[in-house]
Amino acid sequence: MKIITAIFRIFTGCLFIFSGFIKANDTLGFSYKLVEYFEIFAKSIHFFEYFVNITTPLAIFICVFEIALGFTLLMGARVKLTLWLLLLMIVFFTFLTFYSAYFDKVRECGCFGDFWHLTPWQSFSKDLILLVCIIILFIGKKHITPLFGPKVENILLVFFIAISTAFPLYTYNYLPVIDFRAYAIGKNIPEQMKGVPDEVKFYYLLKDKATGESKEFAGWPDAWDQKYDYVSSRQEITKKGIDPKIKDFTITKPEGGDYTQDVIENPEYNFLLICYDLEKTNKGVFGKINDFVALCKQDNVSFSLLTSSPKTTIDKFKQETGTTADFYNTDGTVLKTMIRSNPGLMLLKAGTVQDMWHFHRFPSYTDVKQKYFKK
Repeated sequence: MKIITAIFRIFTGCLFIFSGFIKANDTLGFSYKLVEYFEIFAKSIHFFEYFVNITTPLAIFICVFEIALGFTLLMGARVKLTLWLLLLMIVFFTFLTFYSAYFDKVRECGCFGDFWHLTPWQSFSKDLILLVCIIILFIGKKHITPLFGPKVENILLVFFIAISTAFPLYTYNYLPVIDFRAYAIGKNIPEQMKGVPDEVKFYYLLKDKATGESKEFAGWPDAWDQKYDYVSSRQEITKKGIDPKIKDFTITKPEGGDYTQDVIENPEYNFLLICYDLEKTNKGVFGKINDFVALCKQDNVSFSLLTSSPKTTIDKFKQETGTTADFYNTDGTVLKTMIRSNPGLMLLKAGTVQDMWHFHRFPSYTDVKQKYFKK
């Protein structure tokens, strides 16, 4: 039992640390996923409406909590408290993932961010496995002994919690350190919008005109219509295709018209300012943005602002900020995926993402010009 407990202790601790780290790497993305869950539960239990408004601090807390519990389990620190907290957490998430899978509410759980996408049932299965692991750890808890003395343990715990708190705060205020999204720097958006179709084989049930016997063929036999009558057909997927990583990405003008290809296949450098919801966009940075837009127009460099907000909100926003950027409409979920900042700036060339900036690090046009346009 000692060896089994050690194996499950290492597996569970490392998995919680890894899961917490992946979510902490994309804190804002994780908070978006929490909003999905809470909005669904709020329809039945109004208490969850409160959580919708605090998803960002809650996302940071969950990341730190997961990492800290994984670390204390590996250290063998505060065993009883650690195991109970792990059990309560996994029971809660098992309920969430079961509800999501059974009622088909949230299609992707966000357990491992964009690093590893799990279906609701896969996520529920993962939580069940972790639940079994934690129960086994409860059974063998007498074999979980501390790796360090109390003083060293406390120092390491404080240090680890400090680091695991600083990391999600950094990624929230700037951008993910490791970018697993289809819009990451170096990715070509048009290529990411392409998928690989299923390989399909067609079968035809044909009736012999002379004998009346029906027979199935893989493909049409030669001169089949002279000897057979068509009865029915079916198809069989012989090799599953690959879905495009980017779906439902369109760029339109508020007045109408599709400009998707014009923007993402522009052979020259062009800027996209992402403001998924203008009512939630940080307006304080628009002094810098307006100067940036003016210099882009001076150099005939394309600068487009993408938002999901309607024309009335756009007109109001223009008055409040004085921006002269060209506005386009794109789906809000797509925009939130493109960059974890509102607003956030992306630089494209021929559809390939060259660079991106959080509004906390909004660049000067001169710096960008010297780095990219002078080559």
